[in-house]
Amino acid sequence: MNKYLRQLFTAVVALFVILGLSSTIIMAVRANALNNDPRNARSLYHQLGAYRGAILASDGTVMAKSEPVNDAFKYLRTYSNGPLYAPVTGFFSINQTADRGLEASRSMLLNGEADSLIWQRAKAMLTGTTNQGASIETSIDPKLQQVAYDQLGTRDGAAVAIEVNTGRILAMVSTPSYDPNKLATHDTKAASQAYNELSAGQNSPLINRATSQLYPPGSTFKTIVASAALETGDYQTDTKIPAGASYTLPGTATQLPNDEAQADGVNGQISLQEAVAWSSNTAFAQLGVKLGASKVSDMATKLGFGSTITIDGTESTGTPMTATASTFPSDPTDDKLALASIGQGDTTATPLQMAMVAQAIANNGKLMQPTLVDRVRAADLTVLSQTKPQTMANAFSKDSADKLTTMMESVVSEANPQLAIDGIKVAAKTGTAQIGIDNSAIDGWVIGFAPADDPQIAVAVLVHNTDVHGSLAAGPIMRAMMQEALQQ
Repeated sequence: MNKYLRQLFTAVVALFVILGLSSTIIMAVRANALNNDPRNARSLYHQLGAYRGAILASDGTVMAKSEPVNDAFKYLRTYSNGPLYAPVTGFFSINQTADRGLEASRSMLLNGEADSLIWQRAKAMLTGTTNQGASIETSIDPKLQQVAYDQLGTRDGAAVAIEVNTGRILAMVSTPSYDPNKLATHDTKAASQAYNELSAGQNSPLINRATSQLYPPGSTFKTIVASAALETGDYQTDTKIPAGASYTLPGTATQLPNDEAQADGVNGQISLQEAVAWSSNTAFAQLGVKLGASKVSDMATKLGFGSTITIDGTESTGTPMTATASTFPSDPTDDKLALASIGQGDTTATPLQMAMVAQAIANNGKLMQPTLVDRVRAADLTVLSQTKPQTMANAFSKDSADKLTTMMESVVSEANPQLAIDGIKVAAKTGTAQIGIDNSAIDGWVIGFAPADDPQIAVAVLVHNTDVHGSLAAGPIMRAMMQEALQQ
């Protein structure tokens, strides 16, 4: 009898051990995965039934908030002027996990589940009140955001504005946009239909073109080649470099021309400043080859190319908001290096990346970490965290930055006077990247900063699949954004 009792006791102990292990795995190891499983209805009701904190613009404008409703989910997420702020907020949906924008990157704070809110949760439990998530205060300037959005209109494109000394993102617009309210509805059928319609195709408005889409940057990339040249110490603004009306790509019969006669130079030579001002393809293709892939690639890397850029959040706060890594070809042949040096071929960039290039030039060569969140507050208004400016890299010297600024000022004063602003010095670089079959379409670019003698705002604008040069497609948008930012 004792033998059977021992066996029974051993079996019971083993079952308890198995039960303990399985409970530990479910409650600790797999907790996040199970909570995020869309089949977990209990988790869904818990998330939608929580009072989610607000997302605010820099002036206190409410971009997203939770409204009490009379249904099983208790609160409905609403977005004021949804399409305007969608690239910033993302969406919170009844049947789609928040996977973009601040709704994703600060999800744990917004829903009140972050570790930093443990005392607020305990207080709510003890007092029997509703646990409220934290509010997120962003760096977005609503007026600047509106100007960029209105200027882009129905075109496919993006615009980014960055505060030069801090890296704070003042505007981030992507068009076409979408209305997050259609995804936040508690009508599951309507929410699913809206998501399916919005996510269909390669041109989905859910794609943030400012951070998640790569485009050939065209001649805006020449600022990076110019900075690499200046850093060698062998080039000044007045240094003569080879140019000409046409350049045969090394090892090929392909001719690379210029768009402007002034870009040809005189007797096959042009100063570095004039090459920037008139965007000489023949000069920069040859300059890139002369410098070599290593020098150009190293400079691009210092400015952020080749790495995914985290804009907001950590794994502990949600799903970090990131920008796709911009690219420069690895070990290209000279013909491909020539094209890459004028922002064509295998060179691609996000609009955010090119805004960062402009910001670094404006900031004496110092590249700042781009940020979207200024601070996070608990429901009782105590500050949980405050963002401080961080330097990503010292990409090049102040001397090189000053010379680049002079050259970019000449882009406006000599070649594009329509981009000038009365009483304000503007530094810019336009770009016209050929795309499509037989180069039949254009990605129009401009990057710049102002005032050039005391930089406050850096801007990048892209207009995709247009039929005019970047100076005409993107230039007026940059100018309008600068005017709005500097008159405040």
